[in-house]
Amino acid sequence: MHRPLSAYGELRKHALATLAAVGLAERAGATVRALSHGEQRQLEIALALAGRPRVLLLDEPTAGLSSAESALLAGLLARLDPAVTLLIIEHDMDIALQIARHVTVLHYGRVVADGPRDQIKANPFVREIYLGDPHA
Repeated sequence: MHRPLSAYGELRKHALATLAAVGLAERAGATVRALSHGEQRQLEIALALAGRPRVLLLDEPTAGLSSAESALLAGLLARLDPAVTLLIIEHDMDIALQIARHVTVLHYGRVVADGPRDQIKANPFVREIYLGDPHA
């Protein structure tokens, strides 16, 4: 029932590669409580990726993170293998538009815009309500 870690060579190799993919290779030996909040978020992404999903659902992945941590996590998500489809719910439009190629914007539960990120960025209604441009 109990085996030494060396008996799980391929699993260990995959785990270390997954940690490296999310920028945590140097922290592989750390306990979770020793990780910063942002690093814990990175670890959550690593845990989700470890199962080699085809779709990854993320609800407010940058909530509670500092601006620097949010930018780091957004960059990480943007660099993920394009074979993994990301479905992200994110209220920070700057982050959402940085990560997503296709965006659906809801306002009070109704779809108000749907399309490629550049089209969404140019949408006057979206610019006024979510991007703070009153002259859109």
